[in-house]
Amino acid sequence: MWRVSQKTLNLGILAHVDAGKTTLTERLLYDSGVIDQLGAVDAGTTQTDSLPLERQRGITIKSAVTSFPIGDVTVNLIDTPGHPDFIAEVDRVLSVLDGVVLVISAVEGVQAQTRILMRSLERLQIPALLFVNKIDRRGANPDGVLLDIGRRLRITAFPVAGVTDAGTKGVTVAASGAGDADFMAGLTELLADHNDGMLATYVQSEAGISYDQLRAELSVQTRCGQLYPVFFGSAITGAGIPELMAGIAELLPASDGHPDGPPSGTIFKIERGRNAEKIAYVRMFSGTVHVRDRLRFGPGLDDKVTGVAVFERGPAVARQAVSAGQIGKLWGLADARIGDRVGEMANDVGLQFPPPTLESAVVACDPRESNRLRVALGQLAEQDPLINLRQDDERQEIYVSLYGAVQQEVIQSTLADDFHVAAAFRETTMICIERPLGSASALEILQSDSHPYSATVGLRLDPGPVDSGVKFQLDFDPRLVPLYIYKTTGHFIEAMTQYVLRAFERGLSGWQVTDCVVTMDECNYYIGDGPTKRILPTPRTTAADFRKLTPMVLGDALRRAGTVVCQPMTRVRLELPSARMGDVLSALARLGAATEMPLLDGELAVVTAMLPSAQVRSIQEQLPGLTGGEGVLDATFGGYEPIHGGLPIPERR
Repeated sequence: MWRVSQKTLNLGILAHVDAGKTTLTERLLYDSGVIDQLGAVDAGTTQTDSLPLERQRGITIKSAVTSFPIGDVTVNLIDTPGHPDFIAEVDRVLSVLDGVVLVISAVEGVQAQTRILMRSLERLQIPALLFVNKIDRRGANPDGVLLDIGRRLRITAFPVAGVTDAGTKGVTVAASGAGDADFMAGLTELLADHNDGMLATYVQSEAGISYDQLRAELSVQTRCGQLYPVFFGSAITGAGIPELMAGIAELLPASDGHPDGPPSGTIFKIERGRNAEKIAYVRMFSGTVHVRDRLRFGPGLDDKVTGVAVFERGPAVARQAVSAGQIGKLWGLADARIGDRVGEMANDVGLQFPPPTLESAVVACDPRESNRLRVALGQLAEQDPLINLRQDDERQEIYVSLYGAVQQEVIQSTLADDFHVAAAFRETTMICIERPLGSASALEILQSDSHPYSATVGLRLDPGPVDSGVKFQLDFDPRLVPLYIYKTTGHFIEAMTQYVLRAFERGLSGWQVTDCVVTMDECNYYIGDGPTKRILPTPRTTAADFRKLTPMVLGDALRRAGTVVCQPMTRVRLELPSARMGDVLSALARLGAATEMPLLDGELAVVTAMLPSAQVRSIQEQLPGLTGGEGVLDATFGGYEPIHGGLPIPERR
């Protein structure tokens, strides 16, 4: 494995909203000498919250990239949103990171979003340092946060610094070292649990294990995700920041990759420049991309790179090339989309967070601006594909998918501020799906009386595994594929897959059909160079014949198979006083929740339940009154389950 000559670390700053991510980013830039003056979130003067709406609201909406040095390491720092409505923005960033600083408030402790983020880091095996922020605030409890980390995150964490006078402006942080016997003993025992050689040395050697050996092994186990070092500090005052910066450079892994290898990278962000040109943010894993290179990306696309900028000591700087390990901005890729692989990219980690479960129609307040609204929403969908625009041709309305009310407000404000289009949202509804109940086949034959298209299409529909999406495959002699329309079988499969997905946008009840396998087992066409079987001439087959015939055949197969409508479910975990458990269980039962056996731990009870996502807000509103303000709710996506009783019909039907 090769390293780039200059060490580069692509670092993410993650946290629950208001834990201090953006303030920490500002402090790291200031202490490393990149900026001369600290900005403030409340004043809207930070480097990474550049959008007017971010400055107005004091929250991060879009991920932002900046850069700073720590010794011989160049750190590309990505500040991400903390609000759960923008979790998809975090998802896109995780795939390009080498390591993470997970920020936790010393006052609020581990919060709901913190747990979701930690589970994703463990799943993706991304190493992380924990930074307990705001230790200068009244109510700060570093020891309590450490207990909270072990109890709620269920990870092996170890403090590498000590705190004095927590909760006061005079708080100090001191890194633990070789002179701290308790620190040395605790760290040795913890590291030896994962290293048999170190355990043997610890047991057999009278001299023990040196501090340098412990630091080296701490770095190894941190990078493997076996151990999570905990740092303490205050991004506002700067306490504990030098220790954190030293830990970032020492404990997290720098990027690996050969700059002379084949180009390979991931596009994780799209934005528009001053002249509305598309700019793609790319993390390079290997190789080098130069200005004027022709670059392959996405599903068989290629284009010429007309400009490159690389992040160095703050913002991106124009350069002639971007190399392995670096993050750059590329101009010229007009058809680039978020998630596109650049060059030779192998593994696709896929979506790590659940899809949005809400939907709302967006209409222009002035009907004359409907076209401008479509263009504006199209550009927003480039930046956030999970908005998932859908057009209702009958109502002439556009529907967008949402995570929550805050995201809806942000889209509405962005349309007004950036595109000068006043838009209104209709009532938000849940997004259901349809799954096939059984297997069925349908066939339309060339030159038959039942359809006017010059093609034969036979499709078999089978239920697929849960959460498998839609899979399309061929099961016939490949010589029957019309090669004069599609140059290769692969192109034919890609085109047919798009026709199937388009046909499945609305099922029998009006919802998107998913979790099934569509097999094409009959295919024929007419090239127009011989006698026909009928008196009337048969027109030459074109791609449009397959495009128009596919939804007809799929519709027949779907009606024969039948579908079941499934609603989104949410898994909630509630921590509450044991004395209030009965009231909470009764409320959950009224909402149709399936509750697991509660866990009792002294005066604390933990209740886990699965309930329809539409009912989550109700339990959130009731919880303070039911628990005397002491209940805490953590919600995660729980998949889709069949609806029993009346079926919801989407308004767009």
